[in-house]
Amino acid sequence: MDLQQLEQRIQRLEAIEAIKQLKYQYFYHCDQKQPDKVRACFADGPVKIEYGRVGNFETADEMVAVFSRLACEPHIVEMHHAQNPQIHIQSDSEASAIWGIFYYLIDTRQQIATQLGGFYEDRYVCVNGEWKISATRFDVKSTQILSLGDDRVQAVFAGAQAPAELDDPESQAG
Repeated sequence: MDLQQLEQRIQRLEAIEAIKQLKYQYFYHCDQKQPDKVRACFADGPVKIEYGRVGNFETADEMVAVFSRLACEPHIVEMHHAQNPQIHIQSDSEASAIWGIFYYLIDTRQQIATQLGGFYEDRYVCVNGEWKISATRFDVKSTQILSLGDDRVQAVFAGAQAPAELDDPESQAG
């Protein structure tokens, strides 16, 4: 292995680590209800965002506006856990990844807990040496909804994707 090959391998590893840190920051800022910092994780201009019932968006600003309205309420308590990233560097400026996600939401007003498992499929671009999310899609694979009221926990739904009437982001924000 020559010096140039070693340098390329190091650059690839640095890009993978930068993308991991970007995604971790995105989740942290979501959980901390920091819309401006969530926005900073995305590329400027057109961005394809497919978040199922939360919505589909053509820019990060559109998504952040909905995030601010739905998730940035004191009665909405969230925690994102990313795992098992599969990151592929296509070039010095493009990459893709699949992330396993465990998402937990407690709505303290309605006394409902929702646990989702699924996958994020992301695309990234490197702009001025910084990796940004340029496209993202969340695919729900499992859902568990629990009622926390009446001094006992009761399963409301357990399965793949819950029916819309049981898992409506708009009703949680209200």
